Amino acid sequence: MEKVKLKTNILKKEIINIFKKFGLNNNHALISTNALINAELVGAYGHGLSRLKMYCDRISKKVINPKPKIKIKKISQSISHIDANNSIGFVAADIAIKTAIHNAKKTGIGMVAVKNSGHYGLSGYYAEQAVKKNLITMIYTNAPPAVAPHGALKSLFGTNPICFGAPTGSKVPFILDTSISMINRGKIRVAARNNKKIPEGVALDKFGNPTTDAKKALEGVQLPIAGFRGSGLAWMVDILSGVLTGGNHAGKVKDPFNDFSGPQNIGHLFITFKANLFQKNYNQRIKENIKIIKRLPKISGVKEIMYPGQNKFKRFKENSKKEINIPKIIKKDLEILNS
Repeated sequence: MEKVKLKTNILKKEIINIFKKFGLNNNHALISTNALINAELVGAYGHGLSRLKMYCDRISKKVINPKPKIKIKKISQSISHIDANNSIGFVAADIAIKTAIHNAKKTGIGMVAVKNSGHYGLSGYYAEQAVKKNLITMIYTNAPPAVAPHGALKSLFGTNPICFGAPTGSKVPFILDTSISMINRGKIRVAARNNKKIPEGVALDKFGNPTTDAKKALEGVQLPIAGFRGSGLAWMVDILSGVLTGGNHAGKVKDPFNDFSGPQNIGHLFITFKANLFQKNYNQRIKENIKIIKRLPKISGVKEIMYPGQNKFKRFKENSKKEINIPKIIKKDLEILNS
């Protein structure tokens, strides 16, 4: 797969200009661009520039509102409910995590539900913002049908990521951000677009046969982690981010790439709370926790026991010093969108 190198600041300006061309204001264009660039820098390419054309297509088809009138309903000092008015998901999520952080700093805990939103990229990106404020966070969002409920023949649940973030007493946060599927859908889309195979054991084709063909996997069913347990976790996320918030649920979230019949109405749930709510020496305790686990005997070939978020932090730090490598097919997208 041929790639081209671009300087981060030049690429950032280009993406901001594209979003502004499609109707986003300066602030919303910057918020959306920062989220996409972050995905590239942490190596989550399925959530990065490979999705830019999709967002622009949805704005053009009037199923993403580039100039939303977002409403924040204050339920209590700790709880808020946001109607995103079909905004691009990055903007809705940015407002939500900032509101949740504000509420938690004020009362100890913040809980924000969002409805009428869209795909917002990486959950971990928002979790990091809370953790930097010394808050623990849990974030949930649902997604278009990709995984069959246990015992069903038809996909209905999304890959519905589960995200947890916690301060570690160091600059490297604990961020667990994982889809409930064996592989996230973004990776399959990137593989399909570049005619690459996907690993064995992650998907079935539409006839229920195992496949390594990315395009057949997109037409078929993705497999959940841990069998029925993964299916149960997907259902849990569908309840928390869909049923609870007022967002679409039970398979009603539209595929952002293929279904332009209306807005996605994705739901998100952001929960944040002070790390020292119950134990004032939280930082000391979390450091002790990590130290004990890292000192455990290691299996052959393992140099260090890593906690979730360490590898991503390392990739971000390394990639921030370099130019961003993007496939030529994505560069062509940028040129067309900017023309």
